[in-house]
Amino acid sequence: MRIVIVNTHVPFVEGGAETLARTFKKALEAKKHEVELVRIPFKWYPPERIHEHVLACRLLDLTEVNGIPVDRVIGLKFPSYHVRHPNKVTFMVHQHRTAFEMWGSEHCDISPYPNGKAIRDSIESIDRALLPEAKTIYAMSKTVAQRLEDYCGLKSSLLYHPPENAEIFRSGPFGDYLYFPSRITPIKRQQLAVEALALTRQPVKIRFSGSPDNPRNLVELKALVKKLKLEKRVQFLGRIPFDDMVDLYAGCRGVLFVPHLEDYGYITLEAMLSSKPVITCSDSGGPTEFIRSGEEGLVTDSDPAELAKAMDELWSSTSFAKEAGPKAKKRYKDLDISWDHVAEALVK
Repeated sequence: MRIVIVNTHVPFVEGGAETLARTFKKALEAKKHEVELVRIPFKWYPPERIHEHVLACRLLDLTEVNGIPVDRVIGLKFPSYHVRHPNKVTFMVHQHRTAFEMWGSEHCDISPYPNGKAIRDSIESIDRALLPEAKTIYAMSKTVAQRLEDYCGLKSSLLYHPPENAEIFRSGPFGDYLYFPSRITPIKRQQLAVEALALTRQPVKIRFSGSPDNPRNLVELKALVKKLKLEKRVQFLGRIPFDDMVDLYAGCRGVLFVPHLEDYGYITLEAMLSSKPVITCSDSGGPTEFIRSGEEGLVTDSDPAELAKAMDELWSSTSFAKEAGPKAKKRYKDLDISWDHVAEALVK
């Protein structure tokens, strides 16, 4: 088949959706399909611009190229999944979250505007009206599927997929640090991890890797570390090579990942592939679909004191870490997370 994957992209920002699109393209090409990835630049501010981007997607003609039909379009993220095509499938990464479950929260960038409510309502209406154009809607997690049903009344099928280079992750010794790999941004809640670290009774150490969405995010986080006198217990590694990340997963005591309502969370899956337990929060979304507290890791309230207790528990009990890590690897295998499964569903 001739397939076009369509995704929304913020220039110079690399996240999970970009990784998914790139890896998905390779997976389809491995099945001998001819695949192109079309990335549509997206600017969400001021919020009036959002409608312009929806219109841009609607005006794109991907039905044929040089007179040769495109057999299928697969849309990933708002508003790219609103591109017109007679044989379109949506593999939903997420909707425009600030118009849905983030509305009115500290993470919402629409609600402060005078016309924010009207724009929020219109985004919901657009999704309700246009998403059913797709032949099928797949959601990449239960979190994404439930959100779609709650806000738009639309059903979808669940389709888990593996992280990039899943076969490279490996297990290793249980070291003397917790690893928190992620973009540094408020919604990933590195600040919560630092605040919890200050309340631990054990000499817990955290290594953060990842670049900030905004340089200010890292400056503020480092200032908090200094204020709490945690400089000897926290390392900021910045954006690191993939091989170094694999080594850090393999050598950590466990993985710390406490985002707010994460859509999926490759970090959780990468930790499981590395046979490492995961500490996450009950409101972290995607990670809680894979991690059962007391089994593959620990799930706690998103409160610094409660998170500190979980960090202390994992730090003081190497035996738990050594039991939970292999359980995490086994659970990954039991869920049959593979690109073969995804490709089969999306091109049938």
